[in-house]
Amino acid sequence: MNRLSPEKRAQVIACLVEGNSIRATVRMTGVAKNTVTKLLVDLGTACSVHLDVTMRDLRCERVQVDELWAFVGAKQRNVSDEKAAQGWGDVWTWVALDPDTKLVPTYRVGGRDPEEAIAFMRDVAARLRNRVQLTTDGHRPYLTAVPAAFGNKVDYAQLVKIYGSVDRDRAARYSPGICIGAERHAIIGNPDKAHVSTSHVERQNLTMRMSMRRFTRLTNAFSKKVENLTAAVSLHFAYYNFCRVHQSLGGKTPAMAAGLADHPWNISELIGLLESAEATPIKRGRYVKTREQRRAISD
Repeated sequence: MNRLSPEKRAQVIACLVEGNSIRATVRMTGVAKNTVTKLLVDLGTACSVHLDVTMRDLRCERVQVDELWAFVGAKQRNVSDEKAAQGWGDVWTWVALDPDTKLVPTYRVGGRDPEEAIAFMRDVAARLRNRVQLTTDGHRPYLTAVPAAFGNKVDYAQLVKIYGSVDRDRAARYSPGICIGAERHAIIGNPDKAHVSTSHVERQNLTMRMSMRRFTRLTNAFSKKVENLTAAVSLHFAYYNFCRVHQSLGGKTPAMAAGLADHPWNISELIGLLESAEATPIKRGRYVKTREQRRAISD
């Protein structure tokens, strides 16, 4: 059990969810680095459990899906075979978002291969009550994953963006290609073209990069362990869904807009998930969504 006082726990978590790195949190709070990391992993695991249980039978009408890149230890091209076996390299976070309530029903941390796509889309489908309109980008594994998860019980479209070249001078070396157009392709069912969009979930990608220092580009605050990255993602989405008020929702949180909560949670209520987990011990990593930790479920 973490021995920090409730006030100090709340201070540490408030720093982390507002985009501070582990070391910055240490400097701001005076809490030891290992203690901050342990609190992150423990609370992240408890948040993952809560989200897994709560995000069920959702009444979403539309869902947008995207993937966000990050890395653990080093970028894939710089990882030795030995480090790759330890989980270093590129890591992708798959995110589903309801553009009406801004709720994130589920997410997945792992690779970007067809197997991960199928597992993620099956997880999305299992959480929805109704037939939805689904929009993804042009990532090819979705063409197999969506039918495998939904069958024909979905209105599915892909938004394929067309990028032009960019002048790679010093000012633009980190800039993406210029989007010069987008094509909307109906894949399954009868999707409404007016709602074929990934804008909201792509905006969520920016929220993730601003709210978790390990996702911020061009910094040295990258993750050193995939377990820590996954815990940070779980904490972020629990805070995002239940604590973070959106002005576009009239001062509600996504969980309130979706009918899952009747008030915005404060940090103490979020930490209460950890206290519940401590009262009922949970195998660490059981609900954390990495390939290595999923094997622990059978234990």
